[in-house]
This record gives sequence, structure tokens and C-alpha cells, in this order.
Amino acid sequence: MLCLIKNGKALVGGKLKKCDILIEDEKISQISDKIDISAQKIIDAKDKLVLPGGVDVHTHMNLDLGKYVSVDDFYTGTVAASYGGTTTIIDHIGALEKGASLTSMIDHYHDLADDKAVIDYSFHGALYELNDKLLDEISKLYDDGIVSIKIYTTYSGKLDDGQMLKVLKKAKQTGSVVCVHCENDKAIEELRNEAIANKKLSPIFHAKTRPDQTEAEAINRLIYLSEIADFPKLYIVHTSSKKGLDEIISARKRGVKNLYCETCTQYLTLDESKYTEGGNKEGIKYIMAPPLRKKEDIDALWEGVKNGDVDVIATDHCPFFYERDKLLYKDNFIDCPGGAPGVEERMEVVISEGLKRNISLGRLVDLLATNPSKIFGLYPKKGEIKVGSDADLVIMNNSSYEIKEENRHSNCDYTTYQGYKTSVKVESVILRGRIILDKGKYFAKKGEGKFIPRKF
Repeated sequence: MLCLIKNGKALVGGKLKKCDILIEDEKISQISDKIDISAQKIIDAKDKLVLPGGVDVHTHMNLDLGKYVSVDDFYTGTVAASYGGTTTIIDHIGALEKGASLTSMIDHYHDLADDKAVIDYSFHGALYELNDKLLDEISKLYDDGIVSIKIYTTYSGKLDDGQMLKVLKKAKQTGSVVCVHCENDKAIEELRNEAIANKKLSPIFHAKTRPDQTEAEAINRLIYLSEIADFPKLYIVHTSSKKGLDEIISARKRGVKNLYCETCTQYLTLDESKYTEGGNKEGIKYIMAPPLRKKEDIDALWEGVKNGDVDVIATDHCPFFYERDKLLYKDNFIDCPGGAPGVEERMEVVISEGLKRNISLGRLVDLLATNPSKIFGLYPKKGEIKVGSDADLVIMNNSSYEIKEENRHSNCDYTTYQGYKTSVKVESVILRGRIILDKGKYFAKKGEGKFIPRKF
């Protein structure tokens, strides 16, 4: 089937260009000022933006925490993503039983995602413990197209410094990307114990017991471990603070290589006042790790977006029901499941907010689609409008609307961005040449998303 997009303002080569785009056999086959050809489907995109489909490399679908499981599965979560203009996700997988192999964990996630996802997807491997067998499996995962591995410096599945160094050395051999959740576990444990002893358990103390120093210290430590390992690809997930970003900037200035910085929509738009506005009932919605920071952290991260210090904007989409799962803990943040929805809002909110801050659309799309594709082995298949790439496209119009829970598509019962007024709106979404959303009509079918093996 031939599909022709005409008259749009397309982001091609980092610049907006009025052009036509021809799609054939799931790929972009031609980009030209004017294409006159008979096509089965013609989309008139006059006065609209045509962008590459978003690539969100940090989601948690079906994440099983034991007592709670994130409430979006690979169907509802990818439906929400597609409504927001995201056409590919890479999901951070959860743990299985102690001693489970990496292969069995990936197989389990294939069971969760295959025949359910409506957009394309991949997985990051994850290590919640370490032994020689698991370490050796990193090579097998790489050969199978899973070219990234996640480790934690906190939570029950954290690795110690020696174990993390072993993973970094192995990744240097294989070429894998090591994604790290960076917070100082023991410092947080001490501060949380103090909060419990002093009965300081309202939502704001979630932020106070995970201060920005705990993030910055762990980022600093991982960077030095990566130096010892001769600079494997080190990817810091969900950087939330100026102090954390400053560690990355400082390291790059002294010559550290292969160091990547991710932040998320929430850390660019929301601050810790959310923990007190509306009282504990509202504040408990925003329990996530790292926590929301201060307004000066938001400004520093946007400066990092503008000048190239931040490489990727993702979501850490990990929703739990407010009424059922979170509200119960409004007076005891310690036991509240951590995470919030965001996979649908990312493209519209980041573009709206970024343009307001005079950041170019090309720069924003780099962080929302192109860079994540390059860093994680999806490029040039994904992340850019170019001949030969998958025809994953999002058409946006320049109209403002208000984000509300009623116009969301996640399974979650609230949105983190309630009341936010965008300056752009997703109108149509194309996945590998097939229109899955068009002016409010939805055509995606359960299971049409494909697993994408990645490679460099």
C-alpha cells in the first residue's frame, strides 16, 4: 500500500521543511518538495507538524513489585503511548524469583508483550543479583538484540560496587549499554528511619528522605567505576537534579567518554510543591524515585536540554491506581508504591514546554526520538524521518488543549499532568506505514506491535 503525506512541515535532517513524504512497504521511500503519485491513502498535513514517532526508552509495563503490579500492561500502556505520538518503547523488565536467568526474564516479558503491544517494543535486560552465569548471559542477550542492561544502586535488588564494576567491565567487552538507577541506598535508609522515628510520614518527606545529594553521589560513584572499566556505555536514567546533572557535566569536562544522561517529563515540569498542594491526598500521587525536586532543578535540566548536556527525555512510566493503591498511604509515604503515569503526555508536554523556553523543535525531537534510537541500537530504523527508515510518524497540529484524566488512555485513574495546557496536539499517528490514529479515530490492533532486536 502506498501512503502519501502532503504539504506538511516535516522535521527532516533536524530542520522543518515543507515537503511530501511517500510511504511504501512500511518504509519511507521518498521525501521531496512535491510528490505527484497515485496513492491508496493521501493525508493532507497542511499547516501541521510531521515528526518522527516518539521513542520512549524508559517504561515499566506489568512491573511486579510483589504486593502491587503496575496497572498498565503492554496493551493498555502502548495504546496510551500511541495516543501521545510514541511509536516505540523499550521497557525495563522486573525481577523474577531469585536465581532466575536473564534469558528466562526476557522470555517472561515476551509472554507479557507479544500479541498485546500495539506499537513496536524492546526490552532492557536487568540484573537484581549477580553471579558468573548471569554475567556471561549479557553476551547472549546482546547477540539476541537486547543490547542494554539495567542495574540499581538502591532497592532490594541493588548490586554492590564490586558487582557493578564487574557488569561495567563485561559491558565494555560486549558493547552493551549499562543503565543505572543512581541513589545512595544507605543514606536513604538512614533518613527514612529518622522520618519513621519522628513520625514525619507525609508525602513531602518522601522528597526530604531522598535528597539530591543521594542522587549526585551515586552518579559520581558510577562514573568513576566506569573509568576503572575503561568507559563502557554508561546511561544514567531519570536524572532529576542540578547536582546530579553537574556530576555528568564535570565528568565529561575531564574526559569521561560514553556517558549519557536521561531525564524525564516530570522532572522538567513538576516540582516538590506537588507533595503539599492539596494536602496529603493529592501529594501521595507523586511518590516516585527520584522524587520531584525544586524549581531551580527544573531550570538547570532545561538548560541541559538546550545546550546538549541532557541526551534523552523519557518517562519512567510506572502507574498504580490512585484510589486503590496510593491513597491508602497518604499519611505514610514509606509503604506507598512508587511510580506515576506519563507515557501518553511526554511528546505534547515536552514540545509545548520546550518551545515556550525557546528551544528548537529539532533539539526537542532529538531527545524524544532520535537520540534514544541512536544510543540504544534502534537507529536508523527508528527515530528520524529519512528514506529507508520505518514509516513511524506523528502529525501534530498547533492547537491548545487541556490534559485531563477524562481524555487519557492509560489504565491508570489519574494523570500526573492534570490541568496542563499544551500548545500542540497529536492528530494522527502512523506505525510502519499503517495509520493507527487519525483525528480521534483509533485503528491500532492488539498485537500488531513488533519486537525489535537492536544492534549497533
